[in-house]
Amino acid sequence: MSTTLIKNIGLLQTPIGSRPHGGKEQGENLKIKNAAVFARDGIIEEITEKGRLPGAFEKEDADEIIDAEGNLVTPGLVEGHTHLVFGGYRQHEIPLKLKGAGYLDILKAGGGILDTVRKTREAGFDELYEKSRGFLDEMMEMGVTACEAKSGYGLDLETEVKMLEVIKKLNEDHRMDMAATFMGAHAVPPEYKGNPDQYIEMICEKVLPVIKEKNLAEFVDVFCEEGVFDEEQSRRYLSKAKELGFSLKIHADEIEERGGSRLAGEIGAVSAEHLIAIGPKGLRAMAKAGVTAMCLPSTSFYLGKDFAPVRKMIEMGIPVATASDFNPGSCPSLNLQFVINLGYLKYKMMPEEILTAVTINPACAIGKGDLCGTLEKGKKADMVIWNAKDMEMLCYRFGSNLALATIKEGVLI
Repeated sequence: MSTTLIKNIGLLQTPIGSRPHGGKEQGENLKIKNAAVFARDGIIEEITEKGRLPGAFEKEDADEIIDAEGNLVTPGLVEGHTHLVFGGYRQHEIPLKLKGAGYLDILKAGGGILDTVRKTREAGFDELYEKSRGFLDEMMEMGVTACEAKSGYGLDLETEVKMLEVIKKLNEDHRMDMAATFMGAHAVPPEYKGNPDQYIEMICEKVLPVIKEKNLAEFVDVFCEEGVFDEEQSRRYLSKAKELGFSLKIHADEIEERGGSRLAGEIGAVSAEHLIAIGPKGLRAMAKAGVTAMCLPSTSFYLGKDFAPVRKMIEMGIPVATASDFNPGSCPSLNLQFVINLGYLKYKMMPEEILTAVTINPACAIGKGDLCGTLEKGKKADMVIWNAKDMEMLCYRFGSNLALATIKEGVLI
């Protein structure tokens, strides 16, 4: 058994509970001054305030004592949307974008996702593993202690399985807690060009059952968008996934409103993601069904697009999570601290709402709300000591890594 004491916490700030927080609750955080946290075997056992040390510590010495030196401590950040595993990069698209080519223009010309598909098919397991492991190290240095990772750059059985096996191995080897999402319906591969219905049929009949049999993913996702998969194709794919026992996600209304957010509510998706172009019907469907909005401001920033209507979502009681969308094309950044900045600057979220959006709401959206996302007794001792006295400073400062220390299950990283 091992014990850890984190003392001299100037301000401990955290959401409370193990469910998605929407509406008024999105902005409700517990704030404890002069706090201390005592953990045993990586699980929080006691939290105290007003400079008092936990009673458990009075009875025994902690194996590790960490001094927060009066700084802010929050739960470890939870990254709810990444395309972490991929071959190559896409910096060569910059000249095309500078000449005005859009995301779908590049995709239609055989670039974009399809360029990454070629490179990911060519890459070996070890190459993808080492590259992705480096990304996880970088994320953890910036305060992330749990994340989601999607496949979707294989678009065939062999490569999709390879990507998911990389994620599974990383989850076993790395301190990061990971959730795997199968996204075989990310684009129509060259072999099925002009035949998206045939591709969806193949994925449903030949790939989804294998992913389930091998237990390689908890979630299934689809890109419901013009030039990719329409609402009916997405419904067919997600219905098959639901029948097999997967939890559902959907890339919805990113570029145009195409019914994805309405489908998310109808089919019972855990989250709908992007939502830049969501309309009133989609908002109502998500609010009624309790679907979490996974909003990705760094992608809007990088593509020069509009930002999702987050204030409207909060007003309607939709739980809002914010994530990076780290990928080689539309968001080559895994900096969740920058997402915090954009939540304040572009979504007009309050600091308390932002903390909820990068902790408990994404934790619930990736099936880990019972384990992490808040600091309270019985949950993992995942937390960040910040070079800041309050959340306002995290929203205010940008461009620097403000994480002084990341603590994962009571262990200083």
